[in-house]
Amino acid sequence: MEKHPAGQLPLEFYHRPCLGRDDFMPASCNFEAFRLIDSWPVWTYFAACIYGPPGCGKTHLANIFSDKISVAEHYPYKIPFIRASALTLDMPRLLLQKHHCLVVEDLSADINEEAMFNLYNIYRDEGGCILFTAETAPARIPFRLPDLHSRMSIVPSVEIREPDDGLLSAVLVKLFADRQLNISPEVLNYILANMQRSFAYARRLVNEIDNVSLARKRTISIPIVKEAISNLAADSQGELFTAPPVQGELFRF
Repeated sequence: MEKHPAGQLPLEFYHRPCLGRDDFMPASCNFEAFRLIDSWPVWTYFAACIYGPPGCGKTHLANIFSDKISVAEHYPYKIPFIRASALTLDMPRLLLQKHHCLVVEDLSADINEEAMFNLYNIYRDEGGCILFTAETAPARIPFRLPDLHSRMSIVPSVEIREPDDGLLSAVLVKLFADRQLNISPEVLNYILANMQRSFAYARRLVNEIDNVSLARKRTISIPIVKEAISNLAADSQGELFTAPPVQGELFRF
């Protein structure tokens, strides 16, 4: 679906978010997760998990965790972030040899369960430390390997819930600020009154508002926001009628 007039398509730029401790916005929906990260290394167990919907701040908290370890351990670099689905059987021992602390992101049932089982046991038994992130509490993930399920079920886990209006307002301001954009209170209030109440939607909407503003060569205003919201709604409708991939096209790059 063409959203912007021909010849006015904005270029896509990578926007680096600010992920330091001072950039995090504690609120009722995320305070327990923030307190868990802030309490390291005085944890009750070798591992912990923060879980919640996409865009809720899990990666931000994981970066705070990584920064804290780098300072405490005098690391010359941040500790590694490993996607759970990328873990293979040959990795756990090598990881511990180089890094006794680790972030494992996007824990789900779609993993090499034997590799995760080995990683868990090695880090537990040999003094390592792991922060997991996930969309669902580990105890509710349907692992097929019973021993992995029993172990992940006892990992202390804290949920990040969807934001209230106060936090959502602050998140929107931060998302715009990450792009060096300022918005008026009137525009911010309009966005809050008309958007879906989720972190993920806030990110998508800010990106679309920026794109529309660039395409129209106009500052961000309520008409620009209306167009962006309409574009996202049209995209959502289009996804309902997207044909499934044909055989041989299960993976697209």
